[in-house]
Amino acid sequence: MRTKQEVHEAIRNKVVVSCQALADEPLHSAFIMGRMAYAAFLGGASGIRANSVVDIREIKKTVDLPIIGIIKQDYEGSEVYITPTMKEVDALCEEGVDIIAIDATIRMRPDGMTIKEAFPIIRAKYPNQLFMADCSNFEEAKLASELGFDYIGSTMAGYTPYTEGRVLPALDLIERMVKELDAPVIAEGGISTPEELRAVLDLGVHAAVVGSAITRPMEITKRFIAAAYK
Repeated sequence: MRTKQEVHEAIRNKVVVSCQALADEPLHSAFIMGRMAYAAFLGGASGIRANSVVDIREIKKTVDLPIIGIIKQDYEGSEVYITPTMKEVDALCEEGVDIIAIDATIRMRPDGMTIKEAFPIIRAKYPNQLFMADCSNFEEAKLASELGFDYIGSTMAGYTPYTEGRVLPALDLIERMVKELDAPVIAEGGISTPEELRAVLDLGVHAAVVGSAITRPMEITKRFIAAAYK
């Protein structure tokens, strides 16, 4: 297992590739995600973001890169689905991932707690685990930094009801996070071109995550088709 410092340095100023496919998507398969991660590794990725224990386990067989692990799980009555309860945190810790990403929005969690109430409990149980906060606006990012998250992400910008429709990547939000927060920032969400990636890295983020633009061929095809038949 890598030390915290080794993980930190491995992704510093680097690109993490998100390799995910949900159950209703054509590439939904742990084996395929493992090969996708290997392709990302060969292409120069310095880390992988992955969803579910089964995918993470397969990816570990193919690449030796730091993994940002999540478990997407829907619970009735809550909009929070990225590592939403202690059950998912426990599973990721048991599997052994370098960084665990958690929805850190202000929305009520399935367990009836806010992130302000939930994270201190998680941190107390796993004091040596690295955690990333998936946030949608600056207020959430500031709170996450104050709560002691190791990394702050812009992941949820545009994906909460109160940020819906914002332009992505959220350069203004990311820039403010870098300038005003103590915790390292991981830019994620809507980075669709190499030029956008360069613009994000130039803001001084610790790392950047690129997903759909690399690893979701169905979505990439849709973009090309939309442009072709305007």
